[in-house]
Amino acid sequence: MYLSKDTWFPLYIYGPNLILPTSSTVKMKITITETSNLSKIDFNNLGFGAGLSDHVFVCEFKNGNWGEGRIEPYSHLSQGLGLHALHYGQAVFEGQKAYRQKDDTIAIFRPERNWKRLNTSAKRMLIPEVPKDIFMDGLTELIRVDAKWVPRGENQSLYLRPFLFSSSEFVAARPSEEYTFAIVTSPVGELYSKPVKVKIEQSFTRAASGGVGYAKAAGNYGASFLATHNAVKEGFNQVLWTDHAEHNYLEEAGTMNVTFVINGKLITPILSDRILAGITRDSILILAKEWNIAVEERRIKVDELIAALKNGTLNEAFGMGTAAVVSQINGIGFNDEIFPVPVPKNGIALRMKEALSSIRYGESEDKFNWMHHVKS
Repeated sequence: MYLSKDTWFPLYIYGPNLILPTSSTVKMKITITETSNLSKIDFNNLGFGAGLSDHVFVCEFKNGNWGEGRIEPYSHLSQGLGLHALHYGQAVFEGQKAYRQKDDTIAIFRPERNWKRLNTSAKRMLIPEVPKDIFMDGLTELIRVDAKWVPRGENQSLYLRPFLFSSSEFVAARPSEEYTFAIVTSPVGELYSKPVKVKIEQSFTRAASGGVGYAKAAGNYGASFLATHNAVKEGFNQVLWTDHAEHNYLEEAGTMNVTFVINGKLITPILSDRILAGITRDSILILAKEWNIAVEERRIKVDELIAALKNGTLNEAFGMGTAAVVSQINGIGFNDEIFPVPVPKNGIALRMKEALSSIRYGESEDKFNWMHHVKS
């Protein structure tokens, strides 16, 4: 057993492999897999979210308290078909990434923001909040154990999926008594390697005021699949959601927040209880203000966007998110018509993408202290 000087509790290591001392401040048991799946991953052709890494982090809430976290080989759940989350949807998650730095170390992009947002979602879904040390230590130790899974290719990263779900087993319509916090990871490439087309949705609704739209709740995504499926059949990549009341105001796309550059001004829908507070969105707004780009966060009418498309004042449009990163939009569908959108090579979208990439991969100064470095 190895202990670092800042370990508060013993770290127990099981399995055939030795790992380096932990930097964890919480009690944690680590069991190393005897058979790695790393050789099955084609790092030259990474998709998104398909190949899961060797290990997971798990911590359980029982009898009113969070227990001891543990890292163990990826395996199947032990719960039965009475699992509460399957019946009542008490489940929330996060999406974030770890990046291989130019000096071959590893760093996570703004992980504390993901911890805060996970707990915002948890509160809305009446799930116990995850303590910061459990979240951060579980995340960093898991990455240390599976460090070889962090890819080195251009535009590649290790996608991190922390999630919370109700884990009691009963079929009564009331909150669960037990909950599970877990993290799985997956090496990924770009979600969108080319500009995307989006369809302005006029029938289905993603979220309503007073609902859970601002939470990263699992059901939000399941409920969006039909509208997205229909849009894909029509040749689009994503749905561009509108408000629930009138379908007159633009909100967000299925996998990303959106912004429009009209007459040189960056305009994005203002956050509400129907829109997810994107961390990439926040980072781009910070950079825009740093670069003295005019920014407006406000309600945007569909008619305003269509007018800008028709009169040529829409300079560009793009999506922004952990998976989507910065994705240029080259077409917007509305009322059975597809309007082309400019995709400039020297526009704000690609400048933002390059700047974020440079920070994330350790190629430029991290003046905002966004990167959390994982000790080797």
